[in-house]
Amino acid sequence: MTEPILSYDLDIRVRYAETDAMGYLHHSQYLVYFEMGRTELLRVNGLCYRDMEERGLFYVVARLDCRFRVPARYDDVLTLTTSTTKISPVRVDHHYELKRDGRLLAEANSTLVLVDRDGKPTPLPNELYAILGGTAPA
Repeated sequence: MTEPILSYDLDIRVRYAETDAMGYLHHSQYLVYFEMGRTELLRVNGLCYRDMEERGLFYVVARLDCRFRVPARYDDVLTLTTSTTKISPVRVDHHYELKRDGRLLAEANSTLVLVDRDGKPTPLPNELYAILGGTAPA
């Protein structure tokens, strides 16, 4: 088994529709970008949300905090680094850094909890947990 990828860089160009009246990236879009980062980090590890959802497994955001430092503008090319900082069978924590030309624009942390179709916390199956770098209980 290969080692899991715990950090992934994603380049994102700010679209006009994502900006506010002042031409800045609207604060709500940062959360969308963070979701894009999580999705791609999962994908490079061989998993995708769609497959998990078909199995009745859903990651829900339980906590997210964001610190905005410098605004982004229309047509900026940004680099989002998404890192897994902690993983358990029912929880995964991520850290995000959004940069433009190496300058930190925003950083955030999130906690996602795995639930079943009824919204009850449920453990990730051992074979999926191992792909993400977790150790299945003995």
